Order: sequence, then C-alpha cells, then structure tokens
Amino acid sequence: MAPKKDDEILRYDRMVERALRGVVRDAVNEVIADGLSGEHHFYITFLTDHPGVKIPDYLRERYPGEMTIVLQYQFYDLEVDEKMMAVTLSFNNVPERLEIPLPAITIFADPSVNFALQFQPLEGPPDDGGDGEKKSKKKSRDGESAAPKKTGEVVSLDQFRKKE
Repeated sequence: MAPKKDDEILRYDRMVERALRGVVRDAVNEVIADGLSGEHHFYITFLTDHPGVKIPDYLRERYPGEMTIVLQYQFYDLEVDEKMMAVTLSFNNVPERLEIPLPAITIFADPSVNFALQFQPLEGPPDDGGDGEKKSKKKSRDGESAAPKKTGEVVSLDQFRKKE
C-alpha cells in the first residue's frame, strides 16, 4: 500500500468543524421543537459574502463581510437542515427572510450559559461540508479590513463555562 499524499490524509480539522456545526444544528432544532426556555438566546455571526447566503441587498451592503443576528424574542419560521438554517427577522419593522448555509457561520453563542463556538476557516478546497477558506481580506463590522483568520488553533471550551 502506497503512502497517502497530503491531500489524502484524514482531515480531522474538517471532521471537528462538521461536528461542531452539528451542535449549532442540534441547538436550533431544539428551539424549533420546544422554543427558547429561560434566558437562552443565540448570537449567530455569519459571512454575508459566503456562497449560498441569501439576505436582502441592503443588509449585505450594510454588513459587508460579517453580520450578527440575535435569536431571542422576535423571530419566525426558524428552519434548519444538514446544510442550511433559515429564519425570518424584523429589520425596522420589515420582516426579512435570511438563509444561511451552516459553513457561513463563524460564531455561535448562547450568552445565558456562557457558551460559544468560534469556527475557523479551513485551508484547501471545500469538501462536502463546504468549509473552504477565502484568501481575500474581509471587512470587519466597522468597515476596516480585517486580517485573515488563523487556521488550526485549538480553543478550550473551559473558557466559556461558568465558574462555580
């Protein structure tokens, strides 16, 4: 058996990314089934220029690069599947439908329990999970260029847990 080339090795980084995005999917599914209980609410940050993101043009212009939405009190028609989540939110009293591929999500947080996941872009071509890294610089929410994110960092979940 010939040794595997670098592009044929097991991609644990991609496996972990898909598994962690499964946490997002499962949390959203629980909200769909049972609603948000207690003080739970979600902050979801996503790349507005990621392929498959469907948001109104005025929101894409206002948030070039990244946008954060909050699912707490007023959201409607929440849906999620293996590849995408969708929700209707009100912007200046106008309901708008947002469709967000799961690989476009960069941060998922539930501040009520001090829980957060930050997803790292992966190098190389997208796999069936769609996790590819864009080489161009992105603009941050304040309009300034943000440096490309590092890859391969390990983040300890202990920093997000409540201290007893």
